[in-house]
Amino acid sequence: MRFLRFVLPLVSVFLPAVFAHTQQGRLLVAQKGVQSLAIVDPVAGKVIASVPEGGVTGHEVIASADGRLAYVPIYGNSGVGKPGTDGRTLTVIDIASQKVVNRIDFGHGVRPHCPLIGPRDGLLYVTTELNQTITLIDPKTLKIVGSIPTGQPESHMLALSHDGRRGYTANVGPGTVSVLDIAARKVIRIIPISANTQRIAISNDDRWVFTADQTKPQLAVIDTASDQVSRWIPLEGVAYGTAPTPDGRWLLVTLPDQNKIAVVDLKTMQVVRSVGVGVYPQEIVVRPDGKAAYVSCMTSNQVAEIDLGTWKLTRLIETGKKTDGLAWAAAQ
Repeated sequence: MRFLRFVLPLVSVFLPAVFAHTQQGRLLVAQKGVQSLAIVDPVAGKVIASVPEGGVTGHEVIASADGRLAYVPIYGNSGVGKPGTDGRTLTVIDIASQKVVNRIDFGHGVRPHCPLIGPRDGLLYVTTELNQTITLIDPKTLKIVGSIPTGQPESHMLALSHDGRRGYTANVGPGTVSVLDIAARKVIRIIPISANTQRIAISNDDRWVFTADQTKPQLAVIDTASDQVSRWIPLEGVAYGTAPTPDGRWLLVTLPDQNKIAVVDLKTMQVVRSVGVGVYPQEIVVRPDGKAAYVSCMTSNQVAEIDLGTWKLTRLIETGKKTDGLAWAAAQ
């Protein structure tokens, strides 16, 4: 009995700690400078593995719905529309074992870039720039099952509506957004934005799509009912990545040249505050619980963690050379 009185308190302390560890998610970070994917423990705030992708460079990443796998399109060694290698594969990484477990070959150079999981059909959607398409992949079989034309070159990033009906691509060089009918697998409208645009996000209610003008410090707001730019949000600097918070109240916007993120109130469509981060912020991912946001800072090789309750920078996590694309992997 004396032994049990000693052990049981230890068990009561130890088991919750183990449970908490197994329930936490992982932050996935594209390390462009070393052609690897960083797996980050968000509680400890450190990289626990850097997995070589086996390709030239992957810029973006998405996790499977169950948090087991990471999908990394291997884009190439250049920027959009610039000369360089043309990636033709997508690397599949097992997050728990921290190993590459499969690869998908597109058959020729397509510069695959932005991966997303379809909210309704569970398919893997990947922008394939040089084909001017979105390629659809069955994640169960890892087979290509179809494609959707974008009608424009340099379709770099993709947003999918939460009802699974529409897709929206940011077409960088043309400065346009393509509106896609997902079920019909066709482009239904091309929306002019500016001479150059980057990144794209959609509001939680599917009412608004946001993309950043690369020629002026402003953000385009597209009304999805009319598929037209309905307004512009003035910014302190030229924007890049955007992400809404889970409650639908705020839109976070990276301002690379300002080393900040801007916070837009989606009720008023106005910037209400800014938060300093690392050097040259690129992409934002908001934790599913809505309590924190992570911002990749490419030049300082860090991810900034922001407390969304206080709007304070809580820490800078060292995440590797040319930190870029981010994704959240759910707890297994």
